[in-house]
Amino acid sequence: MAGVTTLSDLASALSVRTEEASIVAELKAGSEAAFSWLIAHYNQPVYNLVYRTLDDPSDAADTTQEVFIKVFRGIKSFNADSSLKTWIYRIALHEASNRRRWWFRHKFRETPIEPSFLRDDSGHFSCTGDRLVDEGKSPLENVYDDELRVRVETELKALAEPYRTTVILRDIEELSYEQIAEVMQTSLGTVKSRLVRGREALRKRLQRHLAAFGMETGEGDKNRRGGLIGSHKVEVTP
Repeated sequence: MAGVTTLSDLASALSVRTEEASIVAELKAGSEAAFSWLIAHYNQPVYNLVYRTLDDPSDAADTTQEVFIKVFRGIKSFNADSSLKTWIYRIALHEASNRRRWWFRHKFRETPIEPSFLRDDSGHFSCTGDRLVDEGKSPLENVYDDELRVRVETELKALAEPYRTTVILRDIEELSYEQIAEVMQTSLGTVKSRLVRGREALRKRLQRHLAAFGMETGEGDKNRRGGLIGSHKVEVTP
């Protein structure tokens, strides 16, 4: 049985590679249909990844467009050393990082027209970014309420780099360790180390909020907290 499973997995992997090679060939030939497929397939995942780095919908949308421009210009030099997905994610993280550096140099001097925080009818303040969470059901929403989901998102954004990106790529984007190593251009051991430290840092940040949500803080609830982090898949829309 184990041998059958292995052969099945291998056949599936070969099929994916063959399909990807065909798409890449069409992209390199300048096929508009192939680029339309690429954008339709990767636009939302790229936007989600960029948004979690920048935390600004307008900047994330602009950066996402820049990512696909870079993909369009650079596809002919793509040599399949990595998968198409990890190559695109690498470009996305690079562009988001450049945008973030620019923000720290320039944008903090700008005066916003709209307030960063809005007050609802009950008098509570909320960040405008919190309103970008997609309303579709996610694994997290099936178990926890919206307030806890927002708290997880907030604490995730507070993690230091490169731990935040590693946790996002593994626990939200569900990339393999090998894919993450390709995207972040580092070793497999470094990926695993960053993931352990990032998850632990996030767990500690979330632990102080558990009591407010009626969750135990003892050792017996450790698995539940781990599941909270692992199941946190929130999609944001431009």
